[in-house]
Amino acid sequence: MSGWLERVGRSAARRPWGTLAGFLVMLLMLGGIAGGVGAGFTDEVRLGETGSQQASDLLTERFPAVAGDTATLVVHSTAGLRTERATAAVDTLIASVSSQPDVVSVAPLQISADGSTGYLTVLYRAKAADLSAEHLHRLEQALQPLGRSGIEASMRGPVVDRWRERPVPIGEGVGLLAAILLVTLLFRSVIATVVTVGSALVGLVLGNTVLAVVSGFVDIPTVAPTIAIMLGLGAGVDYALFLVARYRARLRAGDDVLTAAATATGTTGSAVITAGAIVVVSICGLAVTGITIIGRMGLAAAIVVAVAAITTVTLVPAAMRLAGRRVLPRAERAPLEVTQSGQRPAQDEREGRWARDLARSVARRPWVNAVVSAAVLLSLATPALGLQLGQPDDGNRPVGDTMRIAYDRLAEGFGPGFNGPLLIAVDLREAADATATVQALAGALSGTPGVAAVAPPQLDPTGRTAVITLVPTTPPQAEQTSELVRALRERVLPTAVAGTGATAYVGGQTATFDDRATKVSDALLPLIVTVIGLSLILLAIAFRSLVLPVVSAALNLLSIGAAYGVVTLAFQTGPGAELLGVHEQPVVSFVPMLMFAILFGLSMDYTVFLLSAVREERLASTGARAAVPLAVGRTAGLITTAGAIMTLVFLGFAVTEETEVTMIGLGLATAVLIDVTLVRLFLAPAVLELLGERAWWLPGWLDRRLGQGLALTH
Repeated sequence: MSGWLERVGRSAARRPWGTLAGFLVMLLMLGGIAGGVGAGFTDEVRLGETGSQQASDLLTERFPAVAGDTATLVVHSTAGLRTERATAAVDTLIASVSSQPDVVSVAPLQISADGSTGYLTVLYRAKAADLSAEHLHRLEQALQPLGRSGIEASMRGPVVDRWRERPVPIGEGVGLLAAILLVTLLFRSVIATVVTVGSALVGLVLGNTVLAVVSGFVDIPTVAPTIAIMLGLGAGVDYALFLVARYRARLRAGDDVLTAAATATGTTGSAVITAGAIVVVSICGLAVTGITIIGRMGLAAAIVVAVAAITTVTLVPAAMRLAGRRVLPRAERAPLEVTQSGQRPAQDEREGRWARDLARSVARRPWVNAVVSAAVLLSLATPALGLQLGQPDDGNRPVGDTMRIAYDRLAEGFGPGFNGPLLIAVDLREAADATATVQALAGALSGTPGVAAVAPPQLDPTGRTAVITLVPTTPPQAEQTSELVRALRERVLPTAVAGTGATAYVGGQTATFDDRATKVSDALLPLIVTVIGLSLILLAIAFRSLVLPVVSAALNLLSIGAAYGVVTLAFQTGPGAELLGVHEQPVVSFVPMLMFAILFGLSMDYTVFLLSAVREERLASTGARAAVPLAVGRTAGLITTAGAIMTLVFLGFAVTEETEVTMIGLGLATAVLIDVTLVRLFLAPAVLELLGERAWWLPGWLDRRLGQGLALTH
């Protein structure tokens, strides 16, 4: 691999302006294609043959009048809603909303027992994703006059959630500024920072443009670009950082600018491509889950990371050629004499001294460092044993948010289960007496423990499909509500429709969240096996060893487990939630799965850079144990800086009201921080010291099959 990558780097460095022009043309062309194919993103989630998906499909196909999305308008007045003034204000609201585009109906005002709270359900003819922000804006305008009548107004529902204004993101900018500062402090050259961060940003823009084109043909979830940007920015800066660092080292060793750019691309570029490939393979492993939204999130992130890696080995050499020796600190820019073969520049020696001293200290007490580090990681991972999967609802939103206000008012006025109604979709095509069947079913539902209320059944005009809405006695996130869903599916509904020819499915938001959590739990083990298996194969080929891939996978699993534990503490315990300024809540069902795929790939990034340096020192006849301190000295500063950049970028994305993004950002930041400190500085060197030459064991027959491997060097 290093040979053709060196040729790629040399070609890009020889024609730097042509390379830059090529990237500009590519961006313009892809942007035009994205506009032509109608790039866009979707909120649709399909869960295969689950009960909630079957209920949704049935109503969408044969009862479209109730299949559109809704907005719930909640009104509250301490003076009561039955006064003449309040009644007039609500009547005006109903008339205004009923005449708005795409509104099918506005249900009559339902008032709580104490008369202080009421709600109106606005039914649209389409799903929220197919509407626009103007639909929400018109609702907001219609609600404004209520304030003059002393009535508090708030909103919730799919239409409100889809089109509400999001706060301007600032965390991403903070993360980017932190990356710029850290790169500048490491390189002590503004030009080196511009080359590193600038190339990463070009790769990020290009990757997201490619993603926009893909979204014109494949449904990509709305949240996917945010996750892709988070991962692409961190990975792009890291990859460029390692390549520029290698280029600087070659300049210090006496290479001319063109040779240094080509050599850096051929050596570190190999590690970049391999590391990027492992990240892409890990994330694409999400496809084995069978959950469309999760697989498409993985696809989006994989596209951006792949483009970041390719951009690094093509654009960065051109940028390095243009920057020349200005990537070095001013005092070092004068041409250096070529050093003797194998002699490392004094500057490199000083920069890696602290890390080599630390690695030698670890090597003197390998068992102590390995046991203590593993114990710390296992302690951090322990809370993950209580991990609860679910989906935060409007009750977890910040105080003062209109959706949180509406949620709280409805819970106070109509009971805790009102915010999570269940929809029973009934297929009556084979029923002998449709009316009698649904009436009997409604009666059975009313007598079920855990059911607070059952609305009258609604039949479609043909009488072949019905929907029954029931309200649980417990909140949406309560385990009792999930138990009610299971009881309905396993006992109540089969018994009620037995012998009638009808089929009934449990749908609604709560049932959908339960089905998603179940699908994720069932798919997690296949994902872990797939990702680890593919990564082991890639690492075995890259490092010509069967032991190192297994050790690397074990270390990565420890880091990921620690991250799971921190996320559990942060969101499922009172002190953790209070520290973050959020409410206790379950972890979003797909977050652990997405975290695993991303973190396993990212951890392998640092593994590749560290082990390729160890391999190079070992092949230089220093021996396996002597190679570890030297390799740690060469890579620790870079890996630590790269990890710090990645951590700050992820933490920047955690500053958001999008709960799932906050969880992912916090989890990724925690895992990367642990990985580049505790694992790469203590646990990994200790394990390599204990293994010695055994770490590089490979059966002779497999050695012959692998040939020259990937010949990775750092």
